[in-house]
Amino acid sequence: MALLHQATITPTKLELVTEYLDSVPWGEAGEVEMLGGYRFDDPDGEVGVEGLLVERAGRPLHIPVTYRAAPLPGADEYLIATMKHSVLGDRWVYEAAADPVAVDCYTRALRGEQPQASLEVRMADGTVVPRDNPIRLRVEGDAATQALAFSDDLSSPVSGSARLIASWDGGEGIVAALR
Repeated sequence: MALLHQATITPTKLELVTEYLDSVPWGEAGEVEMLGGYRFDDPDGEVGVEGLLVERAGRPLHIPVTYRAAPLPGADEYLIATMKHSVLGDRWVYEAAADPVAVDCYTRALRGEQPQASLEVRMADGTVVPRDNPIRLRVEGDAATQALAFSDDLSSPVSGSARLIASWDGGEGIVAALR
């Protein structure tokens, strides 16, 4: 279960994603529409692992990230941004492909060993309420191979023997694969 907090984050996820997409060659240009996100639980409960799905220039895009309470050693080039979280404090946001915790989560998911995290929100008054997952994940294929690959542009996804498919209102796409 992913415990989310009713909090203010700066920059917002939409601002973070827009700035990131502006910096990568496949990011296109134009307004960014947030389609939703999905999460995996870090078994140690230390790292937030989230896949963000957006649409830009008519294309669905996938931005898998991790949130950490401290910098990830040796991963400066994969740092997307730092953000301030009103409950958790400073967060370092990394490309998930460079974070071993995320790679392990996605690999386990593709092998059928780790489900998508259910979501719960801790409200400002301390109560915890469930939240629907706007993105639903399923696995297709056989995880006989080891190399994890992520799809950035879901209109031309990665392929592999096992595929992690995200579905949302109005679409679906392969977000990761083992090949």
